[in-house]
Amino acid sequence: MNNKRIPGDTPATVKMPVPPHPQQRHAPLPWSQPKSDRHDASIDARTRAILESPSYRQADQDIDYLNTDATRGTRLQIDYQKAENLLTEHNIQHTIVVFGSTRITDEETAHANLQALNQQLAQTPDDAILQQRLKVARQLLIKCRYYDVARQFARRVSEASKILPDGQLLIMTGGGPGIMEAANRGAFDAGSKNIGLNINLPHEQYPNPYITPELCFRFHYFAVRKLHFLLRTRALVVFPGGFGTLDELFETLTLMQTRKLRPMPVVLVGETYWRQAVDIDFLVAEGVVDPEDRDLFWYAETAEEIWESICRWHRLNGTRLPCDCSDD
Repeated sequence: MNNKRIPGDTPATVKMPVPPHPQQRHAPLPWSQPKSDRHDASIDARTRAILESPSYRQADQDIDYLNTDATRGTRLQIDYQKAENLLTEHNIQHTIVVFGSTRITDEETAHANLQALNQQLAQTPDDAILQQRLKVARQLLIKCRYYDVARQFARRVSEASKILPDGQLLIMTGGGPGIMEAANRGAFDAGSKNIGLNINLPHEQYPNPYITPELCFRFHYFAVRKLHFLLRTRALVVFPGGFGTLDELFETLTLMQTRKLRPMPVVLVGETYWRQAVDIDFLVAEGVVDPEDRDLFWYAETAEEIWESICRWHRLNGTRLPCDCSDD
């Protein structure tokens, strides 16, 4: 023991040791080196087998163990917690979530796809599969206007929220291509931060390049991703889409119908599309949906209609958006 007296207010009669180094030691501990194989040539191999055994891996660094059924609860927790910590760290308080098809692209891309299919069909004009793909490509070209509306809307929201402290009202999407890209791109155009919640899939979904890098997340569980979509959102804007879009829309409507989630604006963009895709009036007439639940959403066509109706809903509800400075 080092019993040197430490200068200062310590009484001369007290022999207090100098505080030890937090990491280093003068003398190594007995277990800091493996047992020597001086008397047994098999010791090295046995020690190596222990160190390489899966059981010896530290639990939080053992990917194989963390991917077992037994640790699903832990994975659910950290899948939620990482995004929650970072969103809180970046002061993300309110969002507007935009959903829609990954297949609805900008007009330039849609034209290029259509041209490529026309060229292929010219080589094999009787190919029924190509003919069907060409028909679909023409429909998607018509829907390019939704890409433009999503981009315009996100830019409108982002410009309106510039009066707020950073992070107060941001666009959030599923992080992928199509309508999601358009919304992230609109916020990017306005110089605003924006959020993408990507998902791990068997076939990789790359995040679109317009998401703010430190606000792009990748989830393992759809359920946790859905939770983060709704925790901070002040409105849901839904463009034409397929299974994924319908899933997010109806889960949100169900949560609002049952009041597990406080009602908020839900805007379906493109009335003609939505009335054909989902006949809500038929469901009401059949008695499987209450008439009052028909009022959980409405239709809009333009970026300005979407934004103004969201602001008006919140004013009527007494939950004015933080950047809504318009008069009643």
